[in-house]
Amino acid sequence: MTTDTLAPPQPTLTRLSISLPAELSAELDAMAAERDVANRSQLIAELIRQELAEHSARERPESVLAGTITLTYRAESGRVRQALAQVQTRFIPEIISSQHVFLEDDQSLEVLLVQGHAEALHNLCDALRKVRGVLQCRLVTTTALLPPLSSKESR
Repeated sequence: MTTDTLAPPQPTLTRLSISLPAELSAELDAMAAERDVANRSQLIAELIRQELAEHSARERPESVLAGTITLTYRAESGRVRQALAQVQTRFIPEIISSQHVFLEDDQSLEVLLVQGHAEALHNLCDALRKVRGVLQCRLVTTTALLPPLSSKESR
């Protein structure tokens, strides 16, 4: 008796034809080579997904997104870390985890794994950016979500 395993369904593909200035096309090819992607189409699809997630975050503030907030700040005193912690406590439902490392020149890097409504994630990023001593703060989102981490029913 033989069992045939079904292959997972392949995504439907749509063929697009685009015209680019030669210089932009060359830069795209160089980026594809540097990132070691299979082909231009894969790279373009990645760039489109990234832009669609950012568009969704801007245009549909009620949409739920997952992502990271990456920030660097001066660690010269505990004041900055304390102010950042105070901001983060206002957004506990959105912050899944946090990782912190000390950098050279008395700087720190912190990465927050976040999920929530786009508007709340932007508000969190804006609030962190306003803390004096923060040098950089960037939110990167995706429309793919984390699975539920826990539920009241499982307790």
